[in-house]
Amino acid sequence: MNIERCEDLIDWTTQVHARLSHCMTEGADERSDSLAKMLLVYLAQHEQELTGTIARIKEHADPQALQTRLHEAVRGDLLALELDSEPYAQMSVDEISREIFGIHNRIIDLYRSLENRPGLDRASELLGEMLQLEEHETMRLAQQVNRMHEL
Repeated sequence: MNIERCEDLIDWTTQVHARLSHCMTEGADERSDSLAKMLLVYLAQHEQELTGTIARIKEHADPQALQTRLHEAVRGDLLALELDSEPYAQMSVDEISREIFGIHNRIIDLYRSLENRPGLDRASELLGEMLQLEEHETMRLAQQVNRMHEL
C-alpha cells in the first residue's frame, strides 16, 4: 500500500486491525485447546472493535488533516507486516501474545515517529489521537491477556 496522506495511513491501520481480526478468528476455529482458542477469540473481537473505533475517528476528523501529505515520512519497511492465519492456529499462548504486542508496538512506533514531525502541523492532532488510541488499546489488551494467563 502506498501511504501518501494521513488518510492513507489511517486506512492502512484499519486494514491491519481488520486483517488481524480475520487471522485470529480463523486461527481460533482451528484450535482445540481452550485457553489459546479463548485468547484468539478475544483478540479477534478486540481487533474488530478497534477497526470500528478508527472508522469513527476518521469520520469525525478534520478533512484537511486527513489530506495532509506525509512527505515520504512513512517508509515501506515500517508498513511491511506479514499477517497469515495459519501460524495463529499453531502458536502457543505466549507466542500469540508476543506476536500481537509486537504488531501493536510497531504501529505505535510508527505514529510516534510522525507525531511531532515538522510539516505535519495540520495533522498532528489527528496523529496524536491515533497514537493515544493505539497506546490505550494496547495497554487494555495487555491487562486482559495477563488475566487470561492467570487462568
